[in-house]
Amino acid sequence: MKKIGFLSFGHWSPERGSNVRSASDVLLQSIDLAVAAEELGLDGAYFRVHHFARQLASPFPLLAAAGAKTSKIELGTGVIDMRYENPMYMVEDASAADLIAGGRLQLGISRGSPEQVIDGWRHFGYQPGEDEDASDMARRHAMIFLEHLKGEGFAEPNPNPMFPNPPGLLRLEPHAPGLRDRIWWGAGSNATAVWAAKMGMNLQSSTLKDDENGKPFHVQQAEQIRAYRAAWEAAGHDRSPRVSVSRSIFALMNDTDRMYFGRGGKERDQIGMIDANTRAIFGRGYAAEPDKLIEELRSDEAIAEADTLLLTVPNMLGVDYNAHVIESILTHVAPALGWR
Repeated sequence: MKKIGFLSFGHWSPERGSNVRSASDVLLQSIDLAVAAEELGLDGAYFRVHHFARQLASPFPLLAAAGAKTSKIELGTGVIDMRYENPMYMVEDASAADLIAGGRLQLGISRGSPEQVIDGWRHFGYQPGEDEDASDMARRHAMIFLEHLKGEGFAEPNPNPMFPNPPGLLRLEPHAPGLRDRIWWGAGSNATAVWAAKMGMNLQSSTLKDDENGKPFHVQQAEQIRAYRAAWEAAGHDRSPRVSVSRSIFALMNDTDRMYFGRGGKERDQIGMIDANTRAIFGRGYAAEPDKLIEELRSDEAIAEADTLLLTVPNMLGVDYNAHVIESILTHVAPALGWR
């Protein structure tokens, strides 16, 4: 295990007992948690993106602000739904945020997860083209995004511009060198993982995937990672890929930890339908005293296959408690798994 980051779903709620009561709270606390995580030595701060929900939505202002407040920690998403994105404008936003962060962005993108509203991307002005479905549209947007991150000129300059142009065709500005190699695809199946490898994207694999053979979740996810790596090698890319997996992992260090997470109920995989045609398997959570936690995690085949582990954090419990959750893992669990 080379790197460990946190993954925040960015929930907020005005309900009684919530430590994150507004959109302002979740944005500002997300920045504060990235700062605290960097001080603890964590490698990455990642944020989910959901539309029409009381969660984090537009990621680039947050990533830029966190980038300005930190200096070392990777900043990323898990994941941006490309059905909703204007890929050209996204190149500009992502590049600006990456330059502010000094080249630390690690952007996870995908075709998206089940939505809060029906075909929400239509409200953003997008619709699939002829012979496309929404997933095809997401991949088309992704390919445009990847192409223009390269920074190559493509637009014919105005012969009478307001400001002088450099010679040749113009590209989108600003350009963030290296960002193209720091794009990840959130794959829900073996086939999409193989496609991501062919496209030269890193792989994010979450806590759920298509149930493709009835095996335990961590075994199926490890098979997905191996299929991805084989496809990457076959494609002949000139760099090594990165692979992350997400897990809910809590070290029970005190009575508060035991009150929140020590009551059990998530020690087994779950099966469900994420839409009318897709049977999915949801990975188990881990909550135990450190010694037992280490033993359980060593048996997780997908964690062993990945180079990056993303810890899902209960962001609504506030920055201080989440910093404690992260510190407990880094101090008492991660070294035994080979971290640093």
